[in-house]
Amino acid sequence: EGIFHFQHTLAKTFRKVINRKEGILAIGGTSELSSEGTQHSYSEEERYAFVNWINTALEKDPDCQHVLAMDPNTDALFTALGDGIVLCKMINLSVPDTIDERTINKKKLTHFTTQENLNLALNSASAIGCHVVNIGALDLKEGKPHLVLGLLWQIIKIGLFADIELSRNEALAALLRDGETLEDLMKLSPEELLLRWANYHLENAGWKKINNFSSDISDSRAYFHILNQIADRLGCRQFVTPTDVISGNPKLNLAFVANLFNKYPALTKPDNQDIDWGLLEGETREERTFRNWMNSLGVNPTVNHLYVDLQDAIVILQLYEKIKVPVDWNKVNKPPYPKLGTNMKKLENCNYAVDLGKSTKFSLVGIGGQDLNDGNATLTLALVWQLMRRYTLNVLEDLGDGEKANDDVIVKWVNKTLAEAGKSTKISSFKDKEICSSLAVLELIDAIQPGSINFELVKTGGLSEDDKLNNAKYAISMARKIGARVYALPEDLVEVKPKMVMTVFACLMGRGMKRV
Repeated sequence: EGIFHFQHTLAKTFRKVINRKEGILAIGGTSELSSEGTQHSYSEEERYAFVNWINTALEKDPDCQHVLAMDPNTDALFTALGDGIVLCKMINLSVPDTIDERTINKKKLTHFTTQENLNLALNSASAIGCHVVNIGALDLKEGKPHLVLGLLWQIIKIGLFADIELSRNEALAALLRDGETLEDLMKLSPEELLLRWANYHLENAGWKKINNFSSDISDSRAYFHILNQIADRLGCRQFVTPTDVISGNPKLNLAFVANLFNKYPALTKPDNQDIDWGLLEGETREERTFRNWMNSLGVNPTVNHLYVDLQDAIVILQLYEKIKVPVDWNKVNKPPYPKLGTNMKKLENCNYAVDLGKSTKFSLVGIGGQDLNDGNATLTLALVWQLMRRYTLNVLEDLGDGEKANDDVIVKWVNKTLAEAGKSTKISSFKDKEICSSLAVLELIDAIQPGSINFELVKTGGLSEDDKLNNAKYAISMARKIGARVYALPEDLVEVKPKMVMTVFACLMGRGMKRV
């Protein structure tokens, strides 16, 4: 049926389009002077597209009516995002349940409660994999256009790409080419899958293929008019105008195609006997947390598939730099790799990554470069966890006169802080089963910022699994709201996953020592 849509009115529409030259409207980039005196330009096309997307997405949300609908032709967007509410809502649209709605300040906002919303938004954006290292709450409050648009694009893109992945959408296997296995397809990034999807339909409709979502589109109007035709038919005309296509804005064209794919992929899951569907396991919670942590630090390339994207160790080496381990980039083979010997080059990088770990006193018994290169899940995770742990502890050491931080130091600090604030909870270790109620985390947050926890929302006594999860959701969002950059998920507290529990308490300790 999908192909039928493509071809049915195609010839007719296409003739009409060729005869009517598109009017090209030039939109100049606008600039604003930032406080440092440097000039940042931003794209008015992007502002226009994002405003329309947000207006549609939050149209019925009662908490956003004070700023919606925004006028896409003005700078309304930059002031509308200043209280943090819309940002929090957009994050939850992209990754449902990231922010506990009970923690968003919605009424009678003050300077302080607005600041809390923006902290909540930024720390939650970081937890879903947005790179927010150079953005502060003040930048958002002041509505600095290039920073606001940069953050919004990341949030929107994460939501658009959520289902463009084989374990979420098995029909994507229809895009397999001759001689390819499911594993080959699983290695593609969402961008690569979308390009392949567009080409699959273009080929079926008898048009030439495209190689990218920028220059190829601007001179291949066929692509746009074919896809545009279905978009109109399906009521998902979002993100682009003919001008954006001609100017080849890669972000907006990518978003347009992703939205179209999400609404109407027009693919059928193949019943090919040779396909090993058993390969299609979705990522685990732990894998997602590590991947989001890496992406939030701004590693390049973006990590879409944890093991595949670490197989040349380029990302791992960047993470070493983030934990202050010097990397000699002259020793590193960088992509693009040669046609011959690619794997050898990648393996050399992996060996170097393991050597660095050993010199950093990581515990890497039985782990070699080959294991990273093979994408061995258990052994790759063992190294990644030590990188994340060191990153978390470094933050504490920077705050605490450089004294060595370890599990014991954190546990002692937690118990001392709870006792001094007159709280009843304490923890024996990060394995302490009592942690499953999240009470220790909630009381610690209240000890760090007195009066921040609304204990009427906290369930105590004989807790059901739902009660535990609700407490944990509240605890994780509150930790982010008071300024702790927590990557762990509520389930990690409920199930008392010691590694992730450690990161929660360590981040709270960091926040407590800052006393901001």
